[in-house]
Amino acid sequence: MSEKKQKSTLIKDALILFAITLIAAFALGAVYEITKDPIAEAEAKAKTDAAKAVFAEMKETAEAPAGSVEKAQSLIDGSSNKEFDTITIDEILQALDENGNKIGDIITVTSKKGYGGQITVIMGVADDDPQTLKGIEFLSISETPGLGMKAKDDDTSNDNPENPVDFKDQFKGVQIGENGFKLTKRNINMSADTEIHAISSATITTSAVTNIVNAGLKVAASID
Repeated sequence: MSEKKQKSTLIKDALILFAITLIAAFALGAVYEITKDPIAEAEAKAKTDAAKAVFAEMKETAEAPAGSVEKAQSLIDGSSNKEFDTITIDEILQALDENGNKIGDIITVTSKKGYGGQITVIMGVADDDPQTLKGIEFLSISETPGLGMKAKDDDTSNDNPENPVDFKDQFKGVQIGENGFKLTKRNINMSADTEIHAISSATITTSAVTNIVNAGLKVAASID
């Protein structure tokens, strides 16, 4: 093949490749435009459903005062608790009753210390004294199936035969101060509501979730 013909072939191949890339880019852009609204709506609905699940008495939510998230993040970043090093406070909402009165806070918290990556939890905390953790739900979790993923399942997954409750239910309806929860060894009877039994073979996941909740409780205790 002559040098001229070879050069022409290369140019032709490059043009074909450019055309394919351009078409693919337009196709991806079109798919994104078609799917972005339904995806956003699904995510918003999932978050709303989760908020209702963690604060059943709530009738509606309101935005927290401006700067609340930044203030909360500074509190976590300045904490002496090293377990909070990879914690981020994503969102803070006010939980309101039927009369529009604030009855608590709904806090979304993320940790990057999950076994399979980041874990995001939404939690409801009532304005009691001491504050009451109403419950938690997972917005995102990608742990090992059958192990860490059991954290989000509604089954008996805390592996404590003396007190067989759902893992998430250990965080439900507990009156607790900002010092938060602590992990206990498997199969040891719980002596306090603030003790969390780990999921078997998923200590990293259990620890990450507990640290998320403790960070959220610390934030809730600082909110006026």
